[in-house]
Amino acid sequence: MELTTTAFADLGIIPAEFAFCGVDPIIHAKFSDNRNPDFAWRGLPAGTRSLALLCHDPDVPSRGDDVNQERRTVPASLTRVDFFHWVLVDLPPDTPPIARGEYS
Repeated sequence: MELTTTAFADLGIIPAEFAFCGVDPIIHAKFSDNRNPDFAWRGLPAGTRSLALLCHDPDVPSRGDDVNQERRTVPASLTRVDFFHWVLVDLPPDTPPIARGEYS
């Protein structure tokens, strides 16, 4: 099975356009477009009845005390936790590619 997107490179940084927040040179962080990337799939195993698509972020700081705070840095040693940005379940295998922003 192959899952593709034109929104970012494989294992690349997700652009701010597809995030809740983006970097701002003055205020450090600002609300972003928070758009959904486009996805397409092919090569599904025979007999596939449905799909699930998850956006799993495995390294979110476990405490938000230092996040986006002036003159503070999130310590590299801080424990990281799992965070699921979104989950789509029970997608029919013949669903057309998900267009950018379609499910916002």
